[in-house]
Amino acid sequence: MWTPEDGLLGALAPLGLAIAAGSAIVIDLDPAGPQYPGDRSLADLASDGVRRPDLVPRPGVGVVRNGGVAPADAGQVIHALIAAHPTVVLRLPPRPYPEGVPFPVVPVRLLVPGGLFPVGNRPAVYQATPVLARMPTEGVRLPVPNPATVAALLHGRRPVARDRWIAAWGRAWRFPWSQ
Repeated sequence: MWTPEDGLLGALAPLGLAIAAGSAIVIDLDPAGPQYPGDRSLADLASDGVRRPDLVPRPGVGVVRNGGVAPADAGQVIHALIAAHPTVVLRLPPRPYPEGVPFPVVPVRLLVPGGLFPVGNRPAVYQATPVLARMPTEGVRLPVPNPATVAALLHGRRPVARDRWIAAWGRAWRFPWSQ
């Protein structure tokens, strides 16, 4: 998942996608990423090693914050986590543009009029804003999230059941993203 324009959306989007899956692990590959709660970071796993409990999938959503490590320095850990967990969301840094990534990248873009953020012609997940705008390419349109949804995610809690923003992320799992 790659969110180039908005830090808040970049922090919340991987959580929305993971919750929509039902059960998943989010791994933050951005050394300057958010300080998601949790006991151990990707940097900790890279320096201390992966333990057996780290490789056991659990129900719900798990989040591995980055902790300041470059993905190249945590490669073995990342591969071990991906191999152990059936559903994985990788959060990429907002810069640079992700090239040579060996898996489908889901761009998450702000849906604003006026061409302030050129999006090219790749499909994307588009986060709607209160200003009406058409999707410039095919993809998934997310509704404006409820403030309670944003607050829950920022506090490390799951939003209320049947949240429409989370439900919209379900379409992203079914969309044919290409590499």
